[in-house]
This record gives sequence, C-alpha cells and structure tokens, in this order.
Amino acid sequence: MKIIDIYYQGEGVGALEHLEIDAEATFAALQAVIAGKHAIAGEIVLFLEDEDEPIDSNAKLRDKAGRAGIKAHVHRCRTIEVIVHFKDKTVRHAFAPGATVARVKHWVTVRKFGMTEEEASHHHLQTAGTTDQPDPGTHIGTLASCPKCKVEFDLVTTPKVNGWGVA
Repeated sequence: MKIIDIYYQGEGVGALEHLEIDAEATFAALQAVIAGKHAIAGEIVLFLEDEDEPIDSNAKLRDKAGRAGIKAHVHRCRTIEVIVHFKDKTVRHAFAPGATVARVKHWVTVRKFGMTEEEASHHHLQTAGTTDQPDPGTHIGTLASCPKCKVEFDLVTTPKVNGWGVA
C-alpha cells in the first residue's frame, strides 16, 4: 500500500497540518478525515493549493499527488473576496480559499498596479489594520471565515534602514 503525504490548511485550522493517507483513497475520504479531525461542521469544499475550482471528490489522491505529496485547503467558502489597499487605490478580486498570499501579492502588484517583479519584491501584504504580514505560503482561506468569506490587506513597502531594505 502506497501512502501519500497530505499538507493542508483550512478554515479553523491554525497552522499547516500533515496527514498520511492511502494513495487509493478519494478526495471525499480526505475531506471527511480533515473535517472530523478539526470538527468542521457544515458543508465544506476541498481545493488544491492555488487551484481555482474545488477538486472532484471522486478523484483518487494518487492522481493529483506530486513528488512532495498534496497541498490542499478545506473551507466552507467557495471563494474569498480579497480587498487590497495601496496608496489611494483599492482593488477587489475573488480567489479560491487555497490561493496563497504569494499568488495574491503577484496579482495585485504586477497585474493590477503594473509593478515590475523587482518593484513587487519590495512590497508585502499586511492584514489591514494590523502589522501582521502573513507568510507567502499561507492560504488566504486561513485568514477568512464563513459566512464573511473576505480578507482585507494593505500593500506596504519593505522598511528601509540606511537605504537598505529589511526583510
């Protein structure tokens, strides 16, 4: 029996979690295990990381696993409204809950505000009204809960000390 590593985040799941499950299991089985482990009530949806659509619950884990296993996200919301403020502008876009902060940042800096990759590297997403800057690999669904299904960020520049950026 082949085992697949599952790394997941989700609504009400505080940190990156890990499971090992039989490769022949379906995503419906994985979803049930995660819901049971975290006592998630109500209808939930399972997404693969940075995928826009929920995964087919009848698909086998082995069919979607990469060398490092599977990165997944479980949530009650099918989309998360992301609002980003930068200077005097505000943009909005709906992302799947499994979208990473890095993906959202790329979308807002390069696609919406026309920054180069170099310029974008000097900016970070910060949870609006706080000083919290989620890690790039954080799924935005971990920052939002049902029924609100929304997260708000400020796009901030990296602080500079004596002309040098500080990471």
